Amino acid sequence: MPTYQRFEELPVWQESIVLAERAEDFITAAKDRITWSKRDQLDRASLSVSNNIAEGFERGTTNELLAFLYIARGSAGEVRSMLCFFAHRPALTDFRSEISNLKSLAESCSRQLGAWTASLQNSGITGPRHLNDKSRADYTKRQSRKTGAADFQQLLTQNLPPDHPLHPKNRPAP
Repeated sequence: MPTYQRFEELPVWQESIVLAERAEDFITAAKDRITWSKRDQLDRASLSVSNNIAEGFERGTTNELLAFLYIARGSAGEVRSMLCFFAHRPALTDFRSEISNLKSLAESCSRQLGAWTASLQNSGITGPRHLNDKSRADYTKRQSRKTGAADFQQLLTQNLPPDHPLHPKNRPAP
């Protein structure tokens, strides 16, 4: 898994910027058909996705990062909800393709954020603010145990006869 030093390197942040840019383009193109308050809400919600990713990344703790990633994911959901509303408005039938593309972008951001939060929740990584020699050594030890267990299982099963129930070919795929 790559390690990112800056939030601008994150694929989900990059995609969320594209979401905000395209939302702004849609708002500009459809401005005479959408009320000011709804345009403003879509503009703020779409930009909120990237802003919350950036703020959480810069905070320095996993718990704070998680909190901001959840907010970012919520903002992506808000964008999708607004786009669902717009898709049903007769005045916006000319924009169905743009609305559908925006919805797909927002869904992609949500999926990426969901996967990222799931990977962080039980990782045991507390964040760079808490990183010291002891926490780094503990994390390395946990990672090597995981690798060691997998290596042991492979070593154990590789010499089993093919008809043995624990042989890899006899186990169901995960």
